Amino acid sequence: MEELQVPEPKQSIPGVSESTDQGLLQWISSVDHKMIGIMYLWLSVLFLLVGGGEILLIRIQLAVPNNHFLQPEIYNQLFTMHGTTMIFFVAMPAIFGFTTYFIPLMIGANDMAFPRLNAFSFWCTFFGGLLLYFSFLAGGAPDAGWFNYAPLNQYNYSSSPGIDYYCAGLLFAGVGTVSASANFVVTILKYRVKSMGLKQMPLFVWMILINSFLILAAFPSLNAALAMLLFDRQLHAHFFSAQGGGSAILWQHLFWLFGHPEVYIVILPVFGIFSEVFPVYSRKPIFGYAFIIGSGIAIALLAFGVWIHHMFATGLGNTVNSFFAASSMLIGIPTGVKIFNWLATMHGGSIRFKVSMMFAIAFLIEFTIGGLTGISFTLVPIDWQLTDTYYVVAHLHFVFIGGTLFGLFSGLFYWFPKMSGHDLDEKLSKWFFWLFVTGFNLTFLVQHALGAMGMPRRVYTYPDLPGWGILNLISTTGGFVMSIATLLLVYIIVKALRTGEKAVTDPWDANTLEWTTPSPPELQNFIYVIPVKSTRPFRDYKRPDDADWKERNRGGK
Repeated sequence: MEELQVPEPKQSIPGVSESTDQGLLQWISSVDHKMIGIMYLWLSVLFLLVGGGEILLIRIQLAVPNNHFLQPEIYNQLFTMHGTTMIFFVAMPAIFGFTTYFIPLMIGANDMAFPRLNAFSFWCTFFGGLLLYFSFLAGGAPDAGWFNYAPLNQYNYSSSPGIDYYCAGLLFAGVGTVSASANFVVTILKYRVKSMGLKQMPLFVWMILINSFLILAAFPSLNAALAMLLFDRQLHAHFFSAQGGGSAILWQHLFWLFGHPEVYIVILPVFGIFSEVFPVYSRKPIFGYAFIIGSGIAIALLAFGVWIHHMFATGLGNTVNSFFAASSMLIGIPTGVKIFNWLATMHGGSIRFKVSMMFAIAFLIEFTIGGLTGISFTLVPIDWQLTDTYYVVAHLHFVFIGGTLFGLFSGLFYWFPKMSGHDLDEKLSKWFFWLFVTGFNLTFLVQHALGAMGMPRRVYTYPDLPGWGILNLISTTGGFVMSIATLLLVYIIVKALRTGEKAVTDPWDANTLEWTTPSPPELQNFIYVIPVKSTRPFRDYKRPDDADWKERNRGGK
């Protein structure tokens, strides 16, 4: 079989490390999906450094009992901004960066369905983040937590304009998120290469399609709540003020009706990344292609029936609590299905322990821990005891970091050669992996014990009770190890962009269409798209006579 001949780039390339005569203007004015994807990713890195700096200040404050490093007001602002930043301006832009860059490449398209809407979505997110952080200069940042509970979000409890900037910034970003999701849906359904049916789509594309519908259904609840809160604060509308006939609990219903689907909004794309990574580095087809799709759809549907488990302590009654406890247990089943699919994919494979695969394997361990601690919250009596303790903080971070962030790191190390045209330093990358995983577990494993011992979350200091001081010091030490690892990652990326070895077209012997393009791809993605006859078209193209591969791939169609 003759090797696929990839044409050399003939025009200015929208790669991470490329420069042109237009300079910055080319990036600001671009509607190319690859350049917009790269800007999403750099935006995520910027806010990761900012949000990481905020949590370091918080961990310094909590390192020892009765500390006065931060004043309570400053602590509350940093605590609120950290959570809001990491959810809305780190996880979401990073996911949208990979999605915007690779969806057209994986389906054989030359761009998104609506390129200008694509650019509009990015700039809405960008200015939403700037607007949120402008609150520091406008009289004080929001200070009611990233969940922004009523009545703390009302003017008589927080008279600074921080909450208003929270609402405006997230509304801007929300508009960008919804418009981008609509763009993804149309692109996937209408712009696939003709030979690619739904049953031949890569699993990353499937997860993004499911996730986009999830966003379109979930974000209106948040956007409506933010608009209502602005009316409360600026026009005295009393939606969430009990004194005026409103309901503080209404905010929680609207927020968590968005907030629990949001957990799956930031994890479903990561499930798609892992569904690409595991087969490539195991040298096997994915196990249970149809089951992964079906479980993703089940997660999206069940995500809207579990939000009350965030509200078991609000006194909604045993009937309501029992129903949502059962539905919260039920949603663990399709998630568990995926874990077993990936384990079965690895079983019997010839595994290559590249950094991307190492993060994928670490995810299986950390995310399973986070999932099991989450199941414990479905038991109402346990939830009553632990809901306002550091046990929740540990669970949340095992899901968001051990799940979402590990998946994003896995995708970064998998796709970086394709995006930049350069290879990352493998030795330094493994140092980053071990530092980050070690720091993560130092930081958050001990917080399960702190929560079980009764340490409340959302407090700026704590008394010198037995065990609390040493466990918090360990947690703070782990936070600094993670920070060192993050700075090392930035160095690894910059080093690769400046002096890294030139990447080949297909460094991993991969399966999907994006690996048939140059590294980085040309401005026009494809001159010719290879035939798509299965879920692994590039593998078919490279090995047309591999009967063993065809037989094993039959279950993945």
